[in-house]
Amino acid sequence: MITNTFHIPVSARYYHEFASVEELITILKRYSSEPVLPIGAASNILFTRDFEGLVLRSAMCRARALDEDNDSVLVNADAGLVMDDLIAQIADMGLRGLENLSGIPGTVGASAVQNVGAYGVEAGDCIVAVEAVDRNTLTCCTFEHDQCAFGYRDSFFKHVNKRYIITSVTYRLSKGGPANLSYAALKDYGLTPQSSAKAVREAVLAIRDTKLPNPAEIGSAGSFFRNPVLNDEAYKRFLSRLADLGLTPPRIFETQGTYKLSAAWLIEQAGLKGRQIGGAAVYERQPLVLVNATGTATAGDIQTLAQLVIDTVRERFGIELVPECEII
Repeated sequence: MITNTFHIPVSARYYHEFASVEELITILKRYSSEPVLPIGAASNILFTRDFEGLVLRSAMCRARALDEDNDSVLVNADAGLVMDDLIAQIADMGLRGLENLSGIPGTVGASAVQNVGAYGVEAGDCIVAVEAVDRNTLTCCTFEHDQCAFGYRDSFFKHVNKRYIITSVTYRLSKGGPANLSYAALKDYGLTPQSSAKAVREAVLAIRDTKLPNPAEIGSAGSFFRNPVLNDEAYKRFLSRLADLGLTPPRIFETQGTYKLSAAWLIEQAGLKGRQIGGAAVYERQPLVLVNATGTATAGDIQTLAQLVIDTVRERFGIELVPECEII
């Protein structure tokens, strides 16, 4: 069985963990003809069927400092290390950069693939290099930051058919500087630019606890949908639609001529908060999250509910929601 945060029973034809790069290469040689699915905590995946191939999970879980100067420290972390465990360690050391990502389930390797983000920070903001094994050549390779092509919940690694199995990630972390309080809730929590990385981490964890389900208790994959990003023309159409509906526009995040909307706001305004199909539901506290509400939801329940959300938001607002969750 493959452990996953949706708590849906699923198996793979083959499953292996690797504790070294050499072991990974040996496994890849042995199963060279099989489809491969590398996973971390399977916290951003909806399995709709058993996987007819090889599922790989890294058991490499160390972190180490590589270099430092007056302003920063380079930290290399193995792909299998739980991301939040890494963040706890570096926040305790007073290093800044990743503390706003506290509490996100998943591993270091997966965070680079997904370019996870929260509270005004993305993993790619700090990543300077990603180390991987190329399945085609069975050799080790390193991708510098620019080669990773990080975007909103996106990276180069999402577009190459699982060719590269990430083995470690190197981050540049700051020894000082102000806290990133670009997300309004952090200021509302009473933080200041002088707040420590540990204080920011504690605030982020507290805020997340009020909004998001604990995946150990309620099955989910966190945010199921991406926040829509509109160009100027699409944004104007959206504002016109809101005026027709008599709705006040939500808070908009504008960056270089694009406009990021809150998918949670769209889902709530579409009247879908709490909607349930079978064992799946739109989470009452955060409608961006679809949950296995009964503990017995099927993948079909979750897919049907997701499609209802997509269709309803499109019909009401003319906005097409796209799943952030990977559907296998």
